[in-house]
Amino acid sequence: MRTDRGQAPYKNMHRLENKTAVITGASSGIGRGIALACAREGAHVVVNYYRSRARAEDVVGEITAQGGRALAVQADVSNRDDVARMIREVQDHLGRIDIWVNNAGADILTGPGAALPDEEKLQRLLDIDLKGTILCCWALVPIMQAQGQGVIINVSWDLALHGFHGRNPEMFAAVKAGLLGFSRSFAKTCAPHIRVNVVAPGWIQTAFADEGMDKDYYTARKREIPLGRFGTPADVAEVAVFLASDAASYITGEMIKVNGGLS
Repeated sequence: MRTDRGQAPYKNMHRLENKTAVITGASSGIGRGIALACAREGAHVVVNYYRSRARAEDVVGEITAQGGRALAVQADVSNRDDVARMIREVQDHLGRIDIWVNNAGADILTGPGAALPDEEKLQRLLDIDLKGTILCCWALVPIMQAQGQGVIINVSWDLALHGFHGRNPEMFAAVKAGLLGFSRSFAKTCAPHIRVNVVAPGWIQTAFADEGMDKDYYTARKREIPLGRFGTPADVAEVAVFLASDAASYITGEMIKVNGGLS
C-alpha cells in the first residue's frame, strides 16, 4: 500500500493504540461495529449494555479472541448515577477515558418497543437518545479536561435535518436533531481540549432492516440511495474511528452523514 515521505501506510493512519474507547449500546448493531473497529485499531474497548449482557460478552469475546482488550459494563445511560458508576468502573479497570461514543438508543421499531403507544416511544427516545447522550457528555467534561484531551462522538440520524414521513420518523427526527444542536453547542463549550463530533447514519442493515421492514418497503428505500445499497455497521464504524483518531485532530462540531448519498 502506498506511503508518503516514509510515513506508515494509509491503513494505519487511524490507529488508536493504547487509548480507551467507551461505546454505549455496543452489544449489537452499529455500536457493536464501532466497538470491533476501535479494538482492531488498537484501542482498549468498553462495551456498554443495558439488558443484553450475553450479547455484550459475545462482543468482548470477539475482541479478546483477536488479542484485544475489552470489558463489558452494564449501565442505563438515562440514569445519572448509572453513568457515574460506569465512568468509575472504567477508570478503575483501564485508568482513563480517551474516546466516548454515545451510540445507545431506544428501540421503538422492533421487539416490544414497536408495540408501545406513541407517547411512550417518544419518552424513551427523549430519555435514552437525547438525555442519555447529554448526561454522558456532561459527566465526561471534568475527566477529559483533567487529562488534557478527549474525543466524544454522538450518533444522530441523517434524515433529522431533511425529514421523512411517518410517526416514528417524526419522533426520531425531533430527538436526533436536538442531539445535533446540543453537540454543536457542546463542542464550543469543550474546545480546545475536547473534540465533539456527530455521525449521522442513514439506512443501515441492522435489526430493523432485517426484521422490521417488509420486502417492498426495503426495496423502495434501497432505490432511493444513490450508492444502491443499505449501509453496514462497519461503514459507520470506519467514520467513527476516523473521528476518534488524530487524523481528525482539527475537526470538531461537525456532522458526517453515512448514508450512501441519500441526503
